[in-house]
Amino acid sequence: MKTNFNRFILLWMGQLVSAIGGGLTGFGLGVYVFEKTGSAAGMALVTLLGFLPTLVLSIPAGVLADRFDRRLLMMLGDGLSGLGIAYILFCMINGGATLAQICTGVCISSVFSSLLEPAYKSTVTDLLTEEEYSKASGLVSLAGSARYLVSPVIAGVLLSFSDIKLLLVIDICTFILTVISTFVVKRGIKEKKTVAQEPFFVSMKEGWNALKNRRGVFLLVLISALLTLFIGVFQVLAEPMVLSRADAKTLGVVETVCACGMLVSGLFLGIKGIKSGYVKVLSFALAFAGLFIIGFGSVRNLILVTVFGFGFFLALPFANNCLDYLVRTNIPDELQGRVWGIVGFLSQI
Repeated sequence: MKTNFNRFILLWMGQLVSAIGGGLTGFGLGVYVFEKTGSAAGMALVTLLGFLPTLVLSIPAGVLADRFDRRLLMMLGDGLSGLGIAYILFCMINGGATLAQICTGVCISSVFSSLLEPAYKSTVTDLLTEEEYSKASGLVSLAGSARYLVSPVIAGVLLSFSDIKLLLVIDICTFILTVISTFVVKRGIKEKKTVAQEPFFVSMKEGWNALKNRRGVFLLVLISALLTLFIGVFQVLAEPMVLSRADAKTLGVVETVCACGMLVSGLFLGIKGIKSGYVKVLSFALAFAGLFIIGFGSVRNLILVTVFGFGFFLALPFANNCLDYLVRTNIPDELQGRVWGIVGFLSQI
């Protein structure tokens, strides 16, 4: 079992690198669009098109994750999503990218990224035991925090002496490293072969029924949707709010300090995990997240904004950890891909 956890760590490291690269691109494009247009709406449009294809395609991607090699789907998702970033880079090298071209690039990247999430979530179940789920979820949250913790600092420093094209090049290179790490893990896992497969839409419906018939799990998904709404509000409004009274370097510092909340709780969960009382921990985490996001939107002082942002991100990994464990332990392995695809759709919508 130790070997399987080591494989998970290798897979996780690849996703960590990918998250940092994606954070560089997200930060850089946000600053680039805001400086060119001066519009928060333009930044919001780029954000929307960055995840809309993933949202729409998450359920079909979940079906594919239960039909084909999940590690191969991860490799395709990570590798091919770099095409959209490469397109934006090409446009910038040839005179600067328009808002329409940036939207096209992030949309292309998002289409291929849709293959990743259900396959990744299902692979964690394939690799680990129930006792290891909580620690794994803590590490996954930690990798997610790198997008907001490490990336803004690196991007802010790089933008001080270079431009966004360097950030895009680094992001493209991270895709290569992620594909390699996934390939190494893939070689150590025996592919599960399905003898017979029902029609695509019948298979999709089975995943929906598995979720709908477990009312407790379905309620958790609705809670996850509310939590994701909070995060979406933060992502869309935080950057223009800070940029309206500070520069890109200050924005990087604010985002980094806020994301330190996820670092602290992610490290704790990655080392200790949660042993019991998942519902109680979930309740407290959601309550504190709500209070902190209210504070974040109620003040104008950048120091207080940063403090409330830190508290919000501190609570998130605990909520995500409990949600992840409770869903994962109530769904059979052969339905994991489809259910995670539906969970992704419902929580992101």
